[in-house]
Amino acid sequence: MDTSTRQRCLSVLANSPIARLLELLPPALPPAPRWLRRAETGLMMLQGRSGGTGARFNLGEISVSRASCEIAGHVGHGWVRGGDGRHAELIAQADALLQDPARHGELMASWIAPLEAELAERRAARSREAAASKVEFFTMVRGE
Repeated sequence: MDTSTRQRCLSVLANSPIARLLELLPPALPPAPRWLRRAETGLMMLQGRSGGTGARFNLGEISVSRASCEIAGHVGHGWVRGGDGRHAELIAQADALLQDPARHGELMASWIAPLEAELAERRAARSREAAASKVEFFTMVRGE
């Protein structure tokens, strides 16, 4: 699996609700993966840029949970905002399984495609909600 596809999959898994992951993932997950790092929760520093392009500055800290496991020789990593270690562990297991070339296509179709569609719908709903509250301002130009 190439890097951009893996990043896309990890992003979709991290932005999906854990309840939805618990519906989709468990039937395909192994009973006991080899844990390299059980779920840990810690802080990360967020950085910003003035105007999006200026010098970096420390914006603040955010709590994150991470986990790593090995399944059939493939190492999976999971990171998620917040303190939900179970969510990070599910992502790590899914990442390891998605790296298996024999199962990649099947898992992309059964996991990532539906989660990606749901994520796009949630984003579109938020966008429609924001658009509904949009206020149009205009300026009248005086002729000179």
